[in-house]
Amino acid sequence: MSEGQVADVIVIGAGIIGAACAQALARRGLRVLVLDAGLHGATAAGMGHLLVLDDNPAELALSQYSLQRWRDQAPALPDRCAYRSNGTLWLAANAEEMAVAHSKFLNLRAQGVACQLISASDLCRREPELRQGLEGGLLINGDGILYAPATAEWMLQTPNIQQRRARVSELDGNRVRLDDGQWLSAAAVVLANGVQAPELCPELPIEPKKGHLLITDRYPGTVTHTLVELGYVTSAHNASGPSTACNIQPRPTGQLFIGASRQFGTSDPQVEGWMLAKMLRRACDYMPGLAQLNGIRAWTGLRAASPDGLPLVGEHPQQQGLWLAVGHEGLGVTTAPGTADLLVAQLFDEPSPLPAQPYLPQRFLGEPVYA
Repeated sequence: MSEGQVADVIVIGAGIIGAACAQALARRGLRVLVLDAGLHGATAAGMGHLLVLDDNPAELALSQYSLQRWRDQAPALPDRCAYRSNGTLWLAANAEEMAVAHSKFLNLRAQGVACQLISASDLCRREPELRQGLEGGLLINGDGILYAPATAEWMLQTPNIQQRRARVSELDGNRVRLDDGQWLSAAAVVLANGVQAPELCPELPIEPKKGHLLITDRYPGTVTHTLVELGYVTSAHNASGPSTACNIQPRPTGQLFIGASRQFGTSDPQVEGWMLAKMLRRACDYMPGLAQLNGIRAWTGLRAASPDGLPLVGEHPQQQGLWLAVGHEGLGVTTAPGTADLLVAQLFDEPSPLPAQPYLPQRFLGEPVYA
């Protein structure tokens, strides 16, 4: 660490992405300072669903690699992280969606993902609370769930990490200016603060995607797997207007998380009754008994979405010493370990654990201007 530097690396953002990057760097022996403004972003608001998605090869590669990393370190996670490998059941409402399930099955199986097609009768047996008449589904065995806030907190307790509550108001390569005017420097700065990132780098093509969530009272044993409608692939993940899709996740507490919704063009944190009602109606379409359960809290969060749905991971092409780990949308919790590994490999100029090209910031920000 050079004279005048407060740390080897400064990480901006203490959510799951910033925490994973900080932990990976600290485990390599670097002194890491994590600066966080305490705004409670997507990590605090999300469902903590760990899942493989295959909308494109790069998304599949990063989510599959990251999920294996979560499974590998699961024994080290404290109980409060609430890690469970309960699987995701993608629900097909009709023959058309069952064809989508079959296509996903072939694609995932070809990539070595453990999965199986589920018949209508098997679906009823596995999840008896689902309505009759569904066509079947696709079970992704190795998907799981996690309580992301506790996991980020655990990561940040790694030796060599120092935390500081502070708001960064300006970036200049490997230097940051705090709200109080103080400048701090390090060998590298990692920007990992989600939807707030464009405030410091206006050139970043990151847009907030608002989502609603509701959690119920405790009803142990109601649901086993995380249940997601296959319509989610088209109705929510790729839509530009307001959309909802059935997403029901059982928590280890016996509670149910109910999602999912997506809205562009708003950063308003208020729960919107019309959208919440639309989302809950959709969930009840698949599990009618939900209407009888007691919902105890609803809230919203903002996902940081990039134009192509993939994160930006790598050095800023126009600011030497500034590294980006942003734009993960709804896959931040899943892909945190893979993001950290990609970033560390680039920082240390080592071979990458998976091809880094699809995630490099150059695809939006242009080629590097520094030598």
